[in-house]
Amino acid sequence: MDSSNPNVQPPYNKDDMAAGELWNGRLAMIGFVSAIATELLLGQSMLPKVF
Repeated sequence: MDSSNPNVQPPYNKDDMAAGELWNGRLAMIGFVSAIATELLLGQSMLPKVF
């Protein structure tokens, strides 16, 4: 980046990226818990259906 020009902004915002990663982690945890709950309720393993 050219530090001589103060009007130049980086192509991304670190705060937005951190918030996105936070939501990505939360949704992954919800998905994982949902998969385990489905296995327990249905009595079937999800792993053979994925692969």
